Amino acid sequence: MINEDTIEFYNSRLTVDISQPSKLTTSQKDQVRHYGSQAETLLKNKELALFIHHFKFSLADELASIRTHTPDDNTRRIAISNELAGIDNFVSSLKRSVYLKNRIGNTNEVPNT
Repeated sequence: MINEDTIEFYNSRLTVDISQPSKLTTSQKDQVRHYGSQAETLLKNKELALFIHHFKFSLADELASIRTHTPDDNTRRIAISNELAGIDNFVSSLKRSVYLKNRIGNTNEVPNT
């Protein structure tokens, strides 16, 4: 299940605290910019957007098809709602990465006066 790429992706994940951008080292800023650029590429990918929307539509259709209120159906509703929230959280995390990239990028563009 776990291969070398998975380990590499885990080890290269963004673990930088950007609450105080002025305290980041140059390499940490570069890491935030790189991560944000990757996220921006994904957000601009129309094929990814298509599949995300199709997935969300199919979940919404599945949710709408549940007509009764048995405990099993309510459990299915919760599970599907959690899936929808999860995909929305994924897209939000991409947007946040782009925001952080732009925030770090903008701090370097301000001249010292």
